[in-house]
Amino acid sequence: SASHNPYHDNGIKFFSESGRKLDDETEAAIEDLMSEPMTTVAPEALGKAERLIDALPRYSEHCRSTLPPGVRLDGLRIAVDCANGAAYQVGPLVLRELGAEVVCTGIEPDGFNINRDGGSMYPDTICSLVRESGANIGIAFDGDADRVVLADAQGRLVDGDGILFVLSQHRHQLGDCKGVVGTQMTNLGVELACRTKGIEFVRAKVGDRYVLEELLTRQWFLGGETSGHILSLDRTTTGDGLVAALAVLEVMQLTGTALADLVNGLQIFPQKLINVSVEHATPAELLSHPRITDSVTSCERELGERGRVVLRASGTEPVIRVMVEGEDAVSVGKLAEGLAEAIVSAAA
Repeated sequence: SASHNPYHDNGIKFFSESGRKLDDETEAAIEDLMSEPMTTVAPEALGKAERLIDALPRYSEHCRSTLPPGVRLDGLRIAVDCANGAAYQVGPLVLRELGAEVVCTGIEPDGFNINRDGGSMYPDTICSLVRESGANIGIAFDGDADRVVLADAQGRLVDGDGILFVLSQHRHQLGDCKGVVGTQMTNLGVELACRTKGIEFVRAKVGDRYVLEELLTRQWFLGGETSGHILSLDRTTTGDGLVAALAVLEVMQLTGTALADLVNGLQIFPQKLINVSVEHATPAELLSHPRITDSVTSCERELGERGRVVLRASGTEPVIRVMVEGEDAVSVGKLAEGLAEAIVSAAA
């Protein structure tokens, strides 16, 4: 899978015997083995592979089984962008089997066009399709369909934070939400909405595997990322965009409420993101520089309890990612730019 990336980033994704993503240590061990000289065996000693010829109907049934008995999608027009990826057949199929009228794009994969100008990474496509088709809701997957973002009937984007808000509020009403796991990037509005309802909210490192680890540790069910990785561990073992979309559709159908009204109670705090290049310094070490720590302290003091500052060192490039969040977009932007300048100065 290349996940949400272009086709040339294709790689191998491993899962454990329990159907979950591997932890960092196991993945690192596999990478170490791959870098060593390989000892191969004769072809006849490899065993055999069997094609799961009924995978599509089996998975389709699994997705439909995550809905309560009697919940269907009759009367809904749904726009779907499958990103020319894994969901190109099964996504529209499941929705139609449940009674929805489906309008599709991104359902003609050719091996090269996965995630190209569509899917969850290009949400303008699904937002436009909703407006053009008069759909009640839009659903956009990424290439391997473990991410999903939505569009309401007016063609306005509802990202993973909005989805997490809808599902947590509904589960709370049912008395079935012990707590919610987000990440460092989850909008502050989601956290405050949860705390207002008495729902415990914690943040994991960015990455759905870290959300999963936190959920398993706390024995909670619901977590997710802004990007659209949504985990409902009572329904799946890993992020599943189609199952997450069905969960939101379930709330819409059970409550008779449009998506726009379901997310209406979520206050989205303005965020400013800046990637600061630090070519001549080690990003992780730079984060402890006094000039930077002092700047962070000053920003946090100005923002108070209704704002956040997050600095992250990239693990793949010489970059420090700055995120400032607060109630006023102008002041948030100025604070983020000030932090970026402090990082550049400290790295000089």
